[in-house]
Amino acid sequence: MTDMTRSRKMQRSLVYNKLATGAFYALGALVVLLILWLLFTILSKGLPGLSLDFLLKLPEDMDAGGGIGPVLFNSFYILFLSLVISIPIGVGAGIYMAEYAPENRFTEVLRICVESLSSVPSIVFGMLGLAIFAEYFQIGLTILGGAVSLAFLNLPMLARVTEESVRAVPNDVKNASYALGMTKFQCIRTVVLPMALQGIITGICLVAGRAFGESAVILLTAGLSTSGEMWDFNLFSPGETLAVHLWYVQSEAIVEDAASIADRSAAVLVIIVLLINLLFRIPLWINNRKLKK
Repeated sequence: MTDMTRSRKMQRSLVYNKLATGAFYALGALVVLLILWLLFTILSKGLPGLSLDFLLKLPEDMDAGGGIGPVLFNSFYILFLSLVISIPIGVGAGIYMAEYAPENRFTEVLRICVESLSSVPSIVFGMLGLAIFAEYFQIGLTILGGAVSLAFLNLPMLARVTEESVRAVPNDVKNASYALGMTKFQCIRTVVLPMALQGIITGICLVAGRAFGESAVILLTAGLSTSGEMWDFNLFSPGETLAVHLWYVQSEAIVEDAASIADRSAAVLVIIVLLINLLFRIPLWINNRKLKK
């Protein structure tokens, strides 16, 4: 190969590299612009009408001027209960699959089943919760049924994300901890989990945001109404959430200001999802600072 041919190939590679870099930057900018446009469209309609009275007031069925107090409380309550159930089980299952489960055909089939469940439509989990709580146990549409059904929905994704995050920890780091005399549990607790924390927190953010904005599961398991109280901690009360209320107001409500309530509810929903992601990122920042010291 002559020097001229080699030089032409080098120049062609540099051109392709610049074109590919420009294309990726353009795609990234397009995605960012699309997200900003969506946020601007939703927030510009809902933010001007937001007030503390709207966030704390009871909804109205017929008259204008209702709020979202009970449904907003139910959203946080059901989200908290579902995470209390799903995080220990999902993270524990992911650690087991990555560190303890033997590599055999049964484990591979189990992993495929978990991946398949992650892509099942949420309404299927809603119908499962309806069959278990409303039909089998005869307790009706309740906060408890909605929380457990959301936990079922979140478990496969959380377990799979945790497994991949734990597997991404280098084996050299694990072997070094074993060489220092650590047991397997000590290695997982002090070495593996801190290094895999970023991926695990990302998975928790995904399932928390999905759970907070979920409507199909809640509609079938927690119902389309509230108890009428602002702070109702009874697990057997109906548990309409903000996402379900938004759907109802937008499609079925007959109040005069239904469109305004829907716009403000959508803005609150988006803001809270963003705050949830920010809240779960704080442990990551603290953990990264500890690892850098």
